[in-house]
Amino acid sequence: MIEDIGKLRRTKWSSEVKASDKKVVLMGWVHEMRDLGGVKFFSLRDREGKIQVTFKKGVTDAKLVEKFKLLGKEFVVGVRGEVKANKMAPGGLEVMPSEVLILNTSDQQLPLDVTGKVPAELDTRLNARAIDLRRAEALAIFKVRDVVFTAIREFLEKEGFMEVQTSKIVKSGAEGGATLFPISYFEHEAFLSQSPQLYKEVLTSCFDKVYEIGALFRAEPSDTVRHISEFTGVDLEMAFADENDVMDVLENMFYYTLVQVKKRCKKELEVLGRDLKVPKPPYKRVTYDDALKMLAKVGRKIPWGEDIDRDSERVLGEKIKDPFFITYYPSKMKPFYIMPCEDDKKSRSFDFDYGNMELVSGGMRHHEKARLIKSLKDHGQDPGAFKEHTAAFGWGMPPHAGWGLGGDRLVMAIVGVKNVRECITFPRDLKRLTP
Repeated sequence: MIEDIGKLRRTKWSSEVKASDKKVVLMGWVHEMRDLGGVKFFSLRDREGKIQVTFKKGVTDAKLVEKFKLLGKEFVVGVRGEVKANKMAPGGLEVMPSEVLILNTSDQQLPLDVTGKVPAELDTRLNARAIDLRRAEALAIFKVRDVVFTAIREFLEKEGFMEVQTSKIVKSGAEGGATLFPISYFEHEAFLSQSPQLYKEVLTSCFDKVYEIGALFRAEPSDTVRHISEFTGVDLEMAFADENDVMDVLENMFYYTLVQVKKRCKKELEVLGRDLKVPKPPYKRVTYDDALKMLAKVGRKIPWGEDIDRDSERVLGEKIKDPFFITYYPSKMKPFYIMPCEDDKKSRSFDFDYGNMELVSGGMRHHEKARLIKSLKDHGQDPGAFKEHTAAFGWGMPPHAGWGLGGDRLVMAIVGVKNVRECITFPRDLKRLTP
């Protein structure tokens, strides 16, 4: 039954087919089938949409009409045919086939319904991710994701940032060892990188303005809809700058990204039922102290020096509405590389919230070697474990600032789903190591 593709090649995606087209070659999957006796048809689905392929008794070659009986859902097919206008067909077009190749078959009992008519639990869908990602909603999410990361790159390149790639096998973590995944590295102890923080700081002394988009790993034992063990980080670092400069870059990049999603993903946002709002910067900058006061007024009292919890983030988001920054957190809450304010109690740091959750953390960094080493000690870290890193700070390190953005969370907030796993092709968490 399975046939060789031979020289048959796609000429158009389903969404590109027009009534003026005479002949087309389509490649895709059998989405749905109907047999009305004298008229039989199936919906061919590809990455860009669906189109009807129609077999008519007395018009279509008899051998092809018989071949229709061999087809099944999710069979892989190649179709050569003539485009015809048909008001009754979805999209007003159909393809009358002159050639149909069955390129592969599928199991009769599929783990889930790609049409979405029979809903499935998230775990079921993740277990059969290769077929789950064929659903229209899943495809829409990942088309949006593609535009998000493309837009981020476009903006940062225009702003003069250089894309870099740093090692994901490290000797020590940027924020301590509690959230590191240990790995076997020949005869040495090593870990998977939780952040390119230390590398990107050093690279500001080489390339001035840098960014990286890549996989990062955190061994946090958090089983929530927002936490994941392997995620895509967007990290930026900028020389000769302070926290306000990189907040400006962030909010303008964020706005550009939303604009591009709104413009390029109209169909996908419609599939997801998402009316994406695009608030213009500048966005509100609320100090940590003022955030606590705002929360206290609605009965949520957080002691000074403690983190703002998830529910409190939501309350602030509902109160402020647009994306917003929380600035100048207590120094003791932030990593050793964050520069404190003059009083040492507060730090030159910020978080950025959107969609009622934290997406970004950043700030001004230490650039003086002596102060960096002191900060390591103050945070209970052994400076000797960071000697290769601190050495670079004795070779002319410029003032610098930066931030790290959770790319998967950003996509999650834009498309409006409730679980970040929906926005990752093959997610990894406390319980999931396959597929």
